[in-house]
Amino acid sequence: MNCWLPCSRGGWSEMNSVFIIAEHDGAKLNPATAKCVSCAAQIPDSSITIGVFGAGISAVAAEAAKLHGVARVQTFESPAFAQPLAAVLSPAVAAAAKGFSHLFAPSTTFGKDLLPRVAALLDVPAISDIMAVESPTRFRRPIYAGNAILTVEIEDVTIIAGTVRTASFDAAASDGAATVEVGQVAQSTVSHTRLVEVAAARSDRPDLQTARRVVSGGRALGSAEKFRLIYDLADALGAAVGASRAAVDAGYAPNDLQVGQTGKIIAPELYVALGISGAIQHMTGIKDARTIVAINKDADAPIFESADFALVGDIFELVPQLTAALQSRART
Repeated sequence: MNCWLPCSRGGWSEMNSVFIIAEHDGAKLNPATAKCVSCAAQIPDSSITIGVFGAGISAVAAEAAKLHGVARVQTFESPAFAQPLAAVLSPAVAAAAKGFSHLFAPSTTFGKDLLPRVAALLDVPAISDIMAVESPTRFRRPIYAGNAILTVEIEDVTIIAGTVRTASFDAAASDGAATVEVGQVAQSTVSHTRLVEVAAARSDRPDLQTARRVVSGGRALGSAEKFRLIYDLADALGAAVGASRAAVDAGYAPNDLQVGQTGKIIAPELYVALGISGAIQHMTGIKDARTIVAINKDADAPIFESADFALVGDIFELVPQLTAALQSRART
């Protein structure tokens, strides 16, 4: 394999070989993986391999092979990998990643759980939330809730490991034709961790972290019953639903809908904020949104400073009118 090897200057010699851990649900590839590919493609002279770990993953591997810029896909199939348990997957990922110059995973719940374990097994440091690539060894990441950008340089390691801030990259196009190979599976010897059950809310709405449109509500909604306004508008827009931390803490919305520094970092094409003041922790989660629309009765709400379109008014009057107009337009 023509990978770059560490030299005394902390650089790499000829080619950067990047191994990306695919995130998937067993049937479809998570769009976060395509954004990791875009990040890896910014590394000069990179050769990108996607590793798909799971059981019954041929469809996922075929989808990964179509991503633009991917040279090959390796599948690692085992009944032990049927559920993405970090404790079970990490030894196999660490074994598969040896010989590569870089190891990436999306900065999602999956990636943040798995990659640090793999880095520990490889005895290398891990960079979190990579938002830009400056060189094969130098990267930028946000700190202090996005108020400052830290430049990190990794030298003299066997492999550079990091999670990719997916909100900072567009998804790679699906026009590739990479080869799919069967990788050698390292048998799992982990017995201290097992899956007990999966408890997840089922919804026909788009996934919050990958949706093109998101409608979020804040504490101004006043109750879980009134939060229905958010769901109605989201349905009319074909959007995912989000919430501020204040709304979640008040019990208006479940934790998995929280957007912001301590919730989900998202980058939709359209973000509609209803009754959200715009605290810095919330704005950190939406700073990469393409278009921000805000409705708030407080004309001095901080979110108006970042909004592309702002409307001062009562959400309980304006939102039903907006929802009705969208529904009427959809019927015509």
